[in-house]
Amino acid sequence: MKMAELSTVSAVAVATIKFYLRERLLPAGERTSPNQADYTEQHVRRLRLIRGLLDVGGLSVAEAHRVLDALDSEQPLQQIFGVAQAAVSEHIDPASVPASALARVDSVTDGWLVSPDNPGRLAAAQVIASLEAIGHLSARGWVERYAAAALLIAEADLDEIDAIPDREGKAETVVVGTVLGDALFSGLRRTAQEHVSALRYQPGSAAHHHPSLAESP
Repeated sequence: MKMAELSTVSAVAVATIKFYLRERLLPAGERTSPNQADYTEQHVRRLRLIRGLLDVGGLSVAEAHRVLDALDSEQPLQQIFGVAQAAVSEHIDPASVPASALARVDSVTDGWLVSPDNPGRLAAAQVIASLEAIGHLSARGWVERYAAAALLIAEADLDEIDAIPDREGKAETVVVGTVLGDALFSGLRRTAQEHVSALRYQPGSAAHHHPSLAESP
């Protein structure tokens, strides 16, 4: 297909496609003349992946470039995970995170095979430090329950990857799951919060009439 058809099928403007080509996010088509090229369904798929990374995942062009380069490489899946995690994570200087907060994260993830500079470990410790500073770190197992939920989500992520037979599909799922999974879980968490708060606090609910039942965990 020509670029105009690629634009129609993918719902991406021609100018945007040309930008992705210049930035080497999208592989070039097969040249048929100095000013013409043919594109395939693989280009349509890549365009949809690019839009997902940029528009939904919130990556910058440079971050998306690093992620896609890793996806197109022969790196082991664990290394691709690292690239994707770095792309979606704020850079945090380990020295800036209080040792007590890091110890709390290590306590609730005891037994996990995690590197000291894992961006999630540092980010979680930074959040815990902030919660402690404002007096909102619950002693009723809030962090521990989050850790348990995170482990379930990670198992779901890896089960999804393991179900895919080919290496290319596995690598793409690593990228998509890491970048878009955060947005998916955030959306489902907010949905669940409305559901549970309605069950507990709306007039007529059992928790509304019995405040002890409505305590936060």
